[in-house]
Amino acid sequence: MGEKREKREERREKMEERIEAREARGEGGERVEDVGDAAAVLEEDWKDKALRAQAELVNFRNRSEREREQIWGRTRAETAAQFLPVLDNLERAMDAPCADESYKQGVEMTLRQFTDILTKLGVSEIDAFEKPFDPQYMDAVLHEESDALGENTVSQVFTKGYRMGERVLRHAVVKVVN
Repeated sequence: MGEKREKREERREKMEERIEAREARGEGGERVEDVGDAAAVLEEDWKDKALRAQAELVNFRNRSEREREQIWGRTRAETAAQFLPVLDNLERAMDAPCADESYKQGVEMTLRQFTDILTKLGVSEIDAFEKPFDPQYMDAVLHEESDALGENTVSQVFTKGYRMGERVLRHAVVKVVN
């Protein structure tokens, strides 16, 4: 029996030393007098640490998901923007005079299919012609004086602008009436 009592006394002393060390570091609460209370304090401490670790993991998962979505959206937008010159060339080919009707029909089908794919990706044209100038979506390269349109109105579109959602892929290059 004396041996068990000695071990119990050693555990109590070690527990008191740990509690005193925590108090010295400013981590401890009130002083615990018996081993049962000390075990309850330690259990409460471990539960608190486990809850904090769990909350950190949830926050990490949420942050990672947001970052992944942002990267995916940015990558889609950058990829779609790389195809805009191809779209411009297909539109120019449609506007060019052509004697071979089947050739022109093939270009038209390709253009339609290409625009359908861009639409499915969420790419839309920025409507600028005869609209008020908006520097968020348009770049003005020329100004003209005219009474036919209202002030600060787009009178000509040189290059179409496109956006994906609220992200501008390419600004519309326009002429503005002063």
